[in-house]
Amino acid sequence: MQKKIPMRQCVGCREMKAKKELVRVVRSPEGEISLDFRGKAPGRGAYVCPQAECLRRAIKSRALERGLDCQIPQEIYDQLLLRMEAGDHD
Repeated sequence: MQKKIPMRQCVGCREMKAKKELVRVVRSPEGEISLDFRGKAPGRGAYVCPQAECLRRAIKSRALERGLDCQIPQEIYDQLLLRMEAGDHD
């Protein structure tokens, strides 16, 4: 019997993918927003494909703000895009 693979929906392209294939954007209990490549950070999360284009779509449609249930300043979006494009997976 195979193990069940956890699936999540990308907030940018809205495709269902395996949780391991997506990057989690997390709002910590302190309100800080960051990329969580390991998926272990505490807080409310939303998932996005590891391509910058999906993150741009999520930003444009405000899906990321709805998913994290908070307002996100443009500076934070810019930082997230830079990290995503750089492939900074820490």
